Amino acid sequence: MPARLEIDLDRLRANLDTVRRTVAPADTLFVVKNNAYGHGLEVVAETAAAAGLTWFGSFDIDSGIRVRRAVGPQGRVFAWTTALDDESVVRAADADLDLGVGDRQYLERVIGVDRALRVHLKVDTGLRRNGVRPEHWRAFVERAAQAEASGHIRVVGLWTHIAETSDADDDDARALFVAAVETARAAGLAPRVRHLAASAAAFARPEFRDDLVRVGAFGYGIRSTGGPDLPGIGPVATLTAQVVDVAGGSATVDVGSLDGLPSALGGRVVVGTDAGPRKLVSVGVATSLIATYPDARVGDRVRVFGPGTHGEHSATTLAETIDTVGEELLVRLRPGLPRIYRGPVTPR
Repeated sequence: MPARLEIDLDRLRANLDTVRRTVAPADTLFVVKNNAYGHGLEVVAETAAAAGLTWFGSFDIDSGIRVRRAVGPQGRVFAWTTALDDESVVRAADADLDLGVGDRQYLERVIGVDRALRVHLKVDTGLRRNGVRPEHWRAFVERAAQAEASGHIRVVGLWTHIAETSDADDDDARALFVAAVETARAAGLAPRVRHLAASAAAFARPEFRDDLVRVGAFGYGIRSTGGPDLPGIGPVATLTAQVVDVAGGSATVDVGSLDGLPSALGGRVVVGTDAGPRKLVSVGVATSLIATYPDARVGDRVRVFGPGTHGEHSATTLAETIDTVGEELLVRLRPGLPRIYRGPVTPR
């Protein structure tokens, strides 16, 4: 069998249980953007919904519609990228999505479709990714309050992204967010949820949790770059390859850069084998070389990354070696790479 990505659904459930217990009483919004970080959106969403999660973050409207189909009518699906046309907003309304709105023009577009969509208004607290600047926030929320009073939208949330570059920067961002919430309430809005923390801040800064936390990477067992392993959190995905040749002091495995494995990893990391860790000697286009081990045979499976049970590194450790992050390494894997799911997929 060729290289494949093995997904441990029991591990996913265990991670999500740890996340929920850690951030409680705040609710958990599980982020499934980028095809659930490369793990497979539908199966992951169905598994999380069956485990009791009710909030999902999809990033864009198209994937939000896929999530809605996977989790059914009960879940809340939050899509926060700005849609560029009215048709997309109508489709979001048809799928009963929550929309993140951090732009005056987008707010007017959502108001204009007149479907009483649930919206979460975003203030920019310094990351500059998107969101309304603080100096324009009062006019923005006053316009939203006017539209809500006339029945065009429902403002159910206020939110922001923080940079997580330092505690001091994040404290400043939180202070701006608290002030923005007060301004929105003074304008007549009464949002039910506030959210600014993602995975790292949700675990490290309890005061940042508010009503809802957006957790992506930790749910998949992807630790923060440079951060410690977390109790109760482990990698969900294991990239395995098959030995296709053994000669001299090396074995050839059937995974390479065409599958999304960065060639820069060659000579710098180890992989896991039945005999323990062995050096990844080089990464070719369709195959890679590893240092051989006793009794190596064609057909053996090698773990390129995973939970470490055979000496392999995690995806995050591999990514740190080449100055990127673990979730990017997973997302860049070839979309057609076979995915094998371990553990039951519980019907919703």
